[in-house]
Parts: sequence; structure tokens; C-alpha cells
Amino acid sequence: MLILLIVTTALAPMAWGTTYWVTTELLPPGHPLFAALTRSLPLGLLAVAVTRTLPRGDWWGKAAVLGVLNIGAPFPLLFVAAERLPGGVAATLGAAQPLIVAGLAIVVLSESPSAWRLSWGVAGVVGVGLVVLRPGAGFDALGVIAGVGAAGSMAAGVTLTKRWGRPAGVGPLPFAGWLLSGGGLFLLPLVLLFEGVPPSVDAHALTGYLWLATAGGLIAYVLWFRGIGRLPVTATSLLVLLSPLVAAVVGALLLGEVFTPVQLGGFALALAALVAGQFTPSRTPLPVSRPDVPHTRKGHQS
Repeated sequence: MLILLIVTTALAPMAWGTTYWVTTELLPPGHPLFAALTRSLPLGLLAVAVTRTLPRGDWWGKAAVLGVLNIGAPFPLLFVAAERLPGGVAATLGAAQPLIVAGLAIVVLSESPSAWRLSWGVAGVVGVGLVVLRPGAGFDALGVIAGVGAAGSMAAGVTLTKRWGRPAGVGPLPFAGWLLSGGGLFLLPLVLLFEGVPPSVDAHALTGYLWLATAGGLIAYVLWFRGIGRLPVTATSLLVLLSPLVAAVVGALLLGEVFTPVQLGGFALALAALVAGQFTPSRTPLPVSRPDVPHTRKGHQS
């Protein structure tokens, strides 16, 4: 069951790995806030309406905070990073999220630092960098700030989601609906004030928005929040490494890109990091000599 839970949780960052290609190839440019809004609010409200489950008490505030940290803030920042940075740079910045989560888990969750998972987190960032970074990759300042901000916001959201859990009797679907709705309502006035609706939305854009709202939105977050509730938070965050790896595979399949031996080595290193980080090595205690107990051989009594 543990393996099945890990695999289903991993489907979420795999779906998110398609975001860069969808953004650059299907969506109209210059509207990251609108893209984030369509990804979150419509199906978030639909999930709340279908499940007929609303927050109670202090969960109104908690759902709003988690919605902004997990969705409302990182969604537009990710789209800005995707538009202003080469995909490799944006992906490498996002791969630092497990390291941020590892630090926050010590402070927020009072977890003991895990050298094992921290080491694999560093190895994962190196592996992703080998896969996606290209010579002469540009580092647009605003794009870098957006990429780091998205990683930090999602890391804080994951950590607080683990700390607060879910209210008793509330499943992953209504919980995801709360957070998607909260993030979308945070984005709505920003869209109206600063961006508006794209002047034209063709069939390609409509397909992109629909994919991001379903596979990359509601479905992904139901699986993701279900996994956060049951798996160690640092181990779960390492699954985010799948996102840039999937983005690289999508580029290879749809854009005709070819992996070099260095990229293949980085791919293997990143996969090893996210798999190894799901487990904690057991420590077998060394046998202790007991001088006060006489040693006897089988079949011989002293």
C-alpha cells in the first residue's frame, strides 16, 4: 500500500511537468495571472459544490492561507518564470523545493534533520541541473525571483498542510476544492486589476487551459494532498523532482530534443534521489558484549 500511495502521489508532479510546454506552446503569452486563475477557481468551486462541504471555524482562515501558499502565489509565479526563463533554469529553481521543505520541517514540524534525505535532496537538484540546464542559459532577474518565490511558497504550503492536516471527516476532494477556490479567489482581483482576459482564446489555448485545470489542477491536487497527509513531508517534497524530469521528456518527445550522456546521467541521479528519499535506512545495533553473562557453547554446560 505504501508503494501505491507513493506512486499515486507522484502523478501530481508528473502532471505539473507538462506546464512549461503547455504554457509556451498552447497558451496566449502575457497572461500568467489569467492562466493561474483558470487552473484553480472553476474546478475548485465545482469540487466544493459537488461535495457540499464547507470549512468550519478556524478552517476558513487556514484554507485561505493554504490556498494562497499552495496555489494562489506559486501559480502565477511559475507562469512568469516559464515565460521569462529557459525551461532548464526555471526547472532547476523549482527542484530546490525539497531543500526548503527540509529546513521548514525542522522549524515548523519540529522534525529532526535527516542527513539522508537532505543529501538526496542536494543530489536531486544536481541531477535536475544536469538534465535541463543548457550552455549559455539566461538568468533574467525577474524570472529568477519568480522561480525562487514559487518554490518557497509551495514549500511553505506543503509544510503547513502537513502541520494542520485535514479536518476530521473531510476527504482529499473537498479539501483540494477549498484550497483551489481560496487560491483562485486570491487571484481574481489581481486578474481584473492588472491583466484581464486574453484578447483571443483559440482551440489550442482552450485545450491548454482545460488540461491545466483538470490533470494539472483538481486531479493532481487531490492526489497530492492525500499523499501529504500520509507520507513524511520531506519525502513527499522529493517527488517534485519528477516535474522537471517529465518536462525534459515532453521536450524530447514533442520538440525532437535528444538527451546527451550527461543528461542521461543526471536523469538517473535525480530518479535515484527521489526514490531513495522515500525510505529511511534502518540502523542495526551492533552486538554488545555482556561480561557478566558466561559464554556457553551449544551442547556444553559449565
